[in-house]
Amino acid sequence: MSLNTRLLFALLGFPLLVYAVMAILLVVQSEATNSDRLKERLVSAGELLAPSLGNAMVDGDLPRLEAIARQLLEHNGLRAVTLFDEQGSRLLVLGHSIPPPPRLNAPSSTALTMDETIWRIQVLLSTFHGQQSNFTNTGWLEAEMDIRTLKLERYKLIASLSLGGMLLGLLLFLVAFAISRYATRPIEEANQALYRLSRGDYRLFVAAARPTEFRQLAEHINSLAEHFQQAQHDMQSQIEQATSELQESMETIEEQNIKLDLAHRSALRANAVKSEFLANMSHEIRTPLNGIIGFCRLLGRSSLDARQKEWLEHVHRACDNLLMLVNDVLDFSKLEADQLTLEKVDIDFVTLVDEVVGLHAPEAQRKQLHLVAMVYDDVPPTLYGDPLRIHQVLNNLTSNALKFTHKGEVIIRVMLDSQEGQHVVLRVSVSDTGIGLSNEQQPQLFSAFSQADPSHSRQFGGSGLGLTICRQLVQRMGGEISVDSEPREGATFSFTLPLLADMTNERTQELSLDGSIIRIHEPHLPTRNVLEHLVERWGASAVSFIESGNEQLLILSLERDDFIGERKTYWLSIIAQAPCPTLILANATSFELPLWELPNGGDMLCKPFTRAKLVATFKLLLEPVKAPTLANTPTIKSLPLPTLTVLIVDDNAPNRELLKAILESDHLNIVLAASGQEALNYARQHEADMVLMDIRMPDMDGVQTTQALRRINNSWARCPIIAVTAHVLSAERQQWLAEGLDEILVKPISEAQLQQQFQRFLGIALPTSPLLDKSQKASAIGSAPDSLPVIDLELGTRLAGGNPKFAKMQLKRLIDSLNECEQRIRSAFEDNNLMVLIDHIHALNGASRYCGAPELALTVETLETRLRTGGLEQAESLIDELYTTIKRLREQRSTLDER
Repeated sequence: MSLNTRLLFALLGFPLLVYAVMAILLVVQSEATNSDRLKERLVSAGELLAPSLGNAMVDGDLPRLEAIARQLLEHNGLRAVTLFDEQGSRLLVLGHSIPPPPRLNAPSSTALTMDETIWRIQVLLSTFHGQQSNFTNTGWLEAEMDIRTLKLERYKLIASLSLGGMLLGLLLFLVAFAISRYATRPIEEANQALYRLSRGDYRLFVAAARPTEFRQLAEHINSLAEHFQQAQHDMQSQIEQATSELQESMETIEEQNIKLDLAHRSALRANAVKSEFLANMSHEIRTPLNGIIGFCRLLGRSSLDARQKEWLEHVHRACDNLLMLVNDVLDFSKLEADQLTLEKVDIDFVTLVDEVVGLHAPEAQRKQLHLVAMVYDDVPPTLYGDPLRIHQVLNNLTSNALKFTHKGEVIIRVMLDSQEGQHVVLRVSVSDTGIGLSNEQQPQLFSAFSQADPSHSRQFGGSGLGLTICRQLVQRMGGEISVDSEPREGATFSFTLPLLADMTNERTQELSLDGSIIRIHEPHLPTRNVLEHLVERWGASAVSFIESGNEQLLILSLERDDFIGERKTYWLSIIAQAPCPTLILANATSFELPLWELPNGGDMLCKPFTRAKLVATFKLLLEPVKAPTLANTPTIKSLPLPTLTVLIVDDNAPNRELLKAILESDHLNIVLAASGQEALNYARQHEADMVLMDIRMPDMDGVQTTQALRRINNSWARCPIIAVTAHVLSAERQQWLAEGLDEILVKPISEAQLQQQFQRFLGIALPTSPLLDKSQKASAIGSAPDSLPVIDLELGTRLAGGNPKFAKMQLKRLIDSLNECEQRIRSAFEDNNLMVLIDHIHALNGASRYCGAPELALTVETLETRLRTGGLEQAESLIDELYTTIKRLREQRSTLDER
């Protein structure tokens, strides 16, 4: 409530309230007084006239009675006067009387009856007898009075008082309004001034009022306005100064942002140039390296003295280290550029770990180390993740463990760490008994281009990127990697892998041995534990070596010393005394296995063995024992190598024939297919153990053929299919692996590559044969083709497996096809059709890989790289060089017939 309202209520409301109370009291008092006065007058008039009326009634003087009654009626404002005799009969009625109720008896005394509008008074009439000194009743008088005049008087009084109240209220309102305006106007002005101050208007001035209090208030408001005005002026000055400084800072920041943006763009360009440089140089570096490695192998087969062989081994080792460094740098740059994508496909860790063991078996055999893999039974059989990256991490850790271990063992363990529904976390560890690491060496172990000791790069090789790549790959997959090691006590590298598992599938039992008894001799405790666990899982009973008599299979784990001297004699006697087949687990390569006669049958496996190979061997050794045998059945002396079918798919006939000549042996059945459709027709009727698949083929390429083969049946779905191509980029490699291929080999194929793939996918070692070696290439793109001969029959002979006639025939076929090939290349180049041009160049690249035409091979290889990385603009100069090289090679066609 405002002050003005309160003043009005105080000055107006309170006096009016007092006036109203007094008026009410006056009306009530006036009404009571008037009623009492009227009643008193009526009673006294009746009683005064009663004796006269009584005497007149006694005398029977009616005119006198009427005169007295009319006097009473007129002078006292009565409404009606009625006279009754003593019997109650009406003698006289004057005025307008309301008939009273019938009365039986006269009133005993004066009685007054008051209604709302009518008062009735009854007065007893009597006559005085002086002789007898008593009164005699002669009747009674009844008079009626209308009291509405009293109400009218009351209403007049109320109206007068109301009118006076209204006049008083108006007067008080005028006085209160004047007083409130006088009191509140300065306050309103002060309030308005403060409001303007709150809105930022500091230029006002409040006039001083007469009262001291209002004058002081106005002075204080004016002082506050001056203070605010001064503060605003100071603040404006500070804002202008701060704005000026901020403007300078913004200009500086903008200048820095421009520099940063330029630096960022420069970094992006540099990164793109680096990526392109690495993509180009990776191939250009690996091309001469592969040539050097190939010629090192050729030199190794020639007659060299001890010193020359030692030098050659150093060259070979340096090339391998350099090739590994190139691959590590490429992977590291891809991770740093965040260009690595992870797959989500099915993973079987038993198969994956077996592949790792197969890849590193030669190194473990060379160093006489025990390489053991343990995949625990609680690991789900079907997991979803990126098997290629997991394989890369596990492969790197195993390689490091073998590298730094000179004696003892390397153990791979895969176990279930935790599980919540379909979400599982695996813990994979690689333990070794090598040189170990100190606490100071461990923190820098996962840093790029660093090793535990600076001398390790010279002593053991390596780039220092392997563990960095492992750490980044594991982190990309959501896990963590750690190391636990002590100097000279080995090291354990472990990492976790969060994966999704298919909990509906259970691991199938690969083999059912139905209670067979297997006698095991394995001095190496972890290997023996693995053998005993697998044997018991497959339903057999494992007994120690000293227990003998009724076993169905004898397993002997022998070292190299056990194959010579007295120990050889001892073990041969044990084998001869055994009543069952013997499985020999030899820690040696397949070329070092001796030819032992096994009287009761058996086989020899090289350690480390894979789980799949052990299952296959158990089936071969135990199933014939369980089958009924005839008395004339000859004794099995040894298990020959099974015949395997290899399907070669290539649209280039010379390439097919050359691969067939390289792989032909007594244990391999070679099947040739000239197209993807021809391979599919064969696959619908037959099966194969391995496929060597060309990628660039007309109608149906190698990837499409592979996918179609996978859909035929389960056998083809599991068949290893290896791409054999003349050129592949890193992105294409990843794509092809994701689309169903198992591995990619670049033409020409090396002996080590084929050996590795047969060992990895089929678990066998190929017999020594004149396999294909890489042709010699120039060391860089800019090297002049003139430095290489147009025709090199010696190189062609080596590429043809030492057959000069076949080499000359291959070269003639190539030269005869150059006219048609050149026309296709010219047509695609003139039409600016990059994809068609790449297909023709790739076909020529593959055809020239196996011929003694080093100049053409180098030119086509360089041209295909340029086309894939830079397009047509980067390859115009090399196209002309290709035409010149083809022309020089055609000119040499006649010299082939003369040689």
